[in-house]
Amino acid sequence: MPIVNVKQLSHRYAVHWAIRDIDFEIPQQGIYGLLGANGSGKSTLMNILCGVLKPTMGDVYIKGINTKDDPVMAKRLMGFLPQRPPLHIDLTIEEYLRHCAGLRLIPRGSQRKAVDEVLEKCGIVHFRKRLIRNLSGGYQQRVGIAQAIIHNPELVVLDEPTNGLDPNQILEIRNLIKTIAQDRTVILSTHILSEVQAACNHILMLAEGRVVFSGGVDEFDSYLVPNTIVVSVLEPHAAEGLSHLQGILEVEPLGGTRYRVKVTDVDEMLEAIVQHSVRQGWRLRGITAETNSMETIFAELSKKNAPTTD
Repeated sequence: MPIVNVKQLSHRYAVHWAIRDIDFEIPQQGIYGLLGANGSGKSTLMNILCGVLKPTMGDVYIKGINTKDDPVMAKRLMGFLPQRPPLHIDLTIEEYLRHCAGLRLIPRGSQRKAVDEVLEKCGIVHFRKRLIRNLSGGYQQRVGIAQAIIHNPELVVLDEPTNGLDPNQILEIRNLIKTIAQDRTVILSTHILSEVQAACNHILMLAEGRVVFSGGVDEFDSYLVPNTIVVSVLEPHAAEGLSHLQGILEVEPLGGTRYRVKVTDVDEMLEAIVQHSVRQGWRLRGITAETNSMETIFAELSKKNAPTTD
């Protein structure tokens, strides 16, 4: 049974459709990146997933439970960290987490154990008596993540969890998320491509309220890979020889000893060019298959693959 199953999900604010006809499944544990530019519909989708917002159309199932039919049971299986953590800054970390344990219907006799476990997992045991208002941004995010997992949910949804943090804090939160994902499913919403590249196993990308990509990170990175190879050789007449090699469609001089070669198949032609250069004595200095940056892929998918909304 999929952990998350979304069917024909759409939501409208007045006359504007925030998301349209979204279908996807999350079949297993891991970190799933919900990627999209600001205004793409990520927050609407997450709020519907977590039962904060009722969709205009469609259904969401958490472990087979329809969030419309049994929202309480579905929410017991989920933890949610909004973009602004719901922290009570005048409480200590321990007081706040005890409060969250009660909200999550953890029996009173089990609350202390639940608090101790998340304090340990999130690396904040030594701050348990400190007021939340006196914590750094990174540690406040840790407390926000702790409240999201205190009831040991099977699904954790994190909205921009590294937003506003410094580079060291970002690295710490990434490592914490990876630890959490070892025994549960994490949906990580972000518009920052490096976050997806660093943390996620799978990507679901939204543009203008619709899904424009769903697949693995490697698949995303190679989605718009140009069939080009950059070759550097010392032989000044190599360009002519390259142009006659079977499988090469075009040779573009890049200046000096470098050429961009458009080919029919990158993997096949890498080996063919190396072997041909040895036979011809071209003195090959370097050969590299080109790939598009994630930023390029993001822009292209957003521009070309997003249908217009009604």
